[in-house]
Amino acid sequence: MSHKVIWSKKSLDFLNKLEPFVSKRIVKYVREFSENPRAREFKRLKGESAFRLRAGNYRIIFDFDSKNQQIQIIGIGHRKNIYK
Repeated sequence: MSHKVIWSKKSLDFLNKLEPFVSKRIVKYVREFSENPRAREFKRLKGESAFRLRAGNYRIIFDFDSKNQQIQIIGIGHRKNIYK
């Protein structure tokens, strides 16, 4: 069963600014992750309750609620800038 994905406005705005092939890849990674969270490697951020998922040079920051089967996308950014 697929997890429900909730996108933040900030994440959607960032996706709209990217080249279409990059944003499509990010959406594909999130969709695959929502269908099978164990299929993709993700890590908890140090000192945070959020996680990160790698999508090429971009990172997807999200909260994962397995009880309610929800993934909330908090932020997306280039790997050089996302953790600042």
